[in-house]
Amino acid sequence: MIELMFLACLNASDVECRQESLLFTEMPLMACMMRGQTQLADWTATHPGWTVERWSCRAHDPTQKDA
Repeated sequence: MIELMFLACLNASDVECRQESLLFTEMPLMACMMRGQTQLADWTATHPGWTVERWSCRAHDPTQKDA
């Protein structure tokens, strides 16, 4: 399972940001890196007022706490 992790910040506030992630079971890591921007554009379209500041892909480890 691959996790697309990203930091999303509220447009109206410089201090309100939150860590989000999307999980993919059928997507290899390289595909996540190549298609991540498209997935994030879809997320942004359904979350008006939020902007993605940075993102990364990694193998999902449910025992790992967000860094």
